[in-house]
Amino acid sequence: MPNRLQDQLDQITANTRSLVQPERLAITDDAVQNLLDSGAESRILPVGAQAPAFALTDARGKQVRSEDLLAIGPLVVTFFRGRWCPYCMTELEAWQKAFPDLRSRGALLVAISPQLQRQNDFTIQRHSLAFPILSDPASTLAEAFGIAYTVPEPMRLHYRSIMVNIPFINGDQTWRLPLPATFLIRQDSTIAFAEAYADHRVRPDPADVLAIL
Repeated sequence: MPNRLQDQLDQITANTRSLVQPERLAITDDAVQNLLDSGAESRILPVGAQAPAFALTDARGKQVRSEDLLAIGPLVVTFFRGRWCPYCMTELEAWQKAFPDLRSRGALLVAISPQLQRQNDFTIQRHSLAFPILSDPASTLAEAFGIAYTVPEPMRLHYRSIMVNIPFINGDQTWRLPLPATFLIRQDSTIAFAEAYADHRVRPDPADVLAIL
């Protein structure tokens, strides 16, 4: 098993390309390129910016406030698309492995997605995650971090064809998702690490975040 997260993600991509028809692969490739061309990556809140405050619901219905978390220590926030995305789940499992090291450095971690509370609960149970997953309806907080986008129609049709019902999973018809993104927020709410990619097959490694804690 590769140690670096990106090696694992690249293996998912290689496996997908060996199994899926080229015309179907092209739909995803085109959507990624169009998102990149839109300048989506340029809108992410940069290092040095003030992170938006938030109060979101966790998988058990409890409200979690960034203010309370930052009173304890630095906060890693990772945005993911949903439990239907194998890249997202591989990333969350990598964070689970890194979680003891992160906690030993005095930091906290939350994962955020537009999924409904019950979907986040499924995610935690299925992947044995020790950190909270928070619901961000219609990717409203993701928008404040500069990483929200609307899934284009060709990808909506593609998701439906592979039985990924995003409106059902997220509980709304907006088709809004976050770019996969990771932020490290200092206790004064300053962003110390910020990476997001238009290509959902690329993610920062937890070790890169831990290195600056």
